[in-house]
Amino acid sequence: MAYDPNNIFAKILRGEIPCNKVYEDTYALAFHDITPQAPVHVLVIPKGAYVSFDDFSGTAPAEAVAGFYRAVQQVAAQLGLQSGGYRVLSNVGPDAHQEVMHYHLHLFAGCDLGRMVKKGLAAGG
Repeated sequence: MAYDPNNIFAKILRGEIPCNKVYEDTYALAFHDITPQAPVHVLVIPKGAYVSFDDFSGTAPAEAVAGFYRAVQQVAAQLGLQSGGYRVLSNVGPDAHQEVMHYHLHLFAGCDLGRMVKKGLAAGG
């Protein structure tokens, strides 16, 4: 899938659409999700044109990959998420319900997040 430079995250990176910024450095931008699914729901996006985890991890320069994941850790630390725990999630493709075709991670925290997958799905139910 080709990267769409007009996706919402690309527009946020260019400053065309505002965000509630949590963190920013050379490699990443983190901001609060506009439709949070948990008390803490932050999106972390790399500063580059990457569609998915596969695209980012397979084509980004090593320093961009390392810098991005260090930024994710910095966001978790800045928000004080380590003590209670948090979940990091990335949806890749249609079966995972990826909605914006710009690679991003969700950080969820602030409540019991439940199981990772609905009970019964692994068994085909």
